[in-house]
Amino acid sequence: MKKLTIKSARLIAVTLSLIMVIGLALFCFLHPTAVTIVSGESYAPIYKGSEKEPKVALMFNVYENAQVVNGILDTLNSYNVKATFFVGGCWADDNTDTVKRILSEGHSLGNHGFFHINHKKASEAQNLSEIKNTHTLIYHMTGHTMTLFAPPSGAFSKTTLKVAEKLGYKTIMWSKDTIDWRDSDLSLIVKRATAIENGDFILMHPKPHTLKALPQILDYYKEKGITPVTVDNLIL
Repeated sequence: MKKLTIKSARLIAVTLSLIMVIGLALFCFLHPTAVTIVSGESYAPIYKGSEKEPKVALMFNVYENAQVVNGILDTLNSYNVKATFFVGGCWADDNTDTVKRILSEGHSLGNHGFFHINHKKASEAQNLSEIKNTHTLIYHMTGHTMTLFAPPSGAFSKTTLKVAEKLGYKTIMWSKDTIDWRDSDLSLIVKRATAIENGDFILMHPKPHTLKALPQILDYYKEKGITPVTVDNLIL
């Protein structure tokens, strides 16, 4: 048997390393719940909840359309289901009654920053200000202490995650996106919101077409025995 030359050994090592990197990347792409910024760190973002039961979480990221938000609340209440609303501070400041209604009707309220900035590019001080100012506003407005943070546009850095944890927050992402901020086709929104698995976090926004699609989505869940719950409920 021929002995490996140093050059050949290095080539094999590099090839094996490349295969491992590609394999890990493919695994993370196919399994978003496994994607973390730093493996095993407590501040890693959460993309999905428990898969043990047929439950999902509807997430509404809110910076607009209080009237639509109230329509969504009406619909959710008519189906007796709960959802999670991540509110922007500047929106919440102008819509106190709607914010209070979200809580009074048993839904979960989360932090979505104050001015919808790009948290990935923001400094530590900017990340701190965005999250803390919204936290303080909601606390003084309602007496409620939020513990879930959803970064606007899903943009975050390691700094964002550490700041959020320091302020007592879990950073929440999503596993299914309706992309309703871009697409207004009802059938497409319904399709994206119903192609689901147990534990999915389903991202939505207060758009008029989303409100129209919501009954079809909830009817599907009811037919299939799927229970919409809050994000808090899925990550306990």
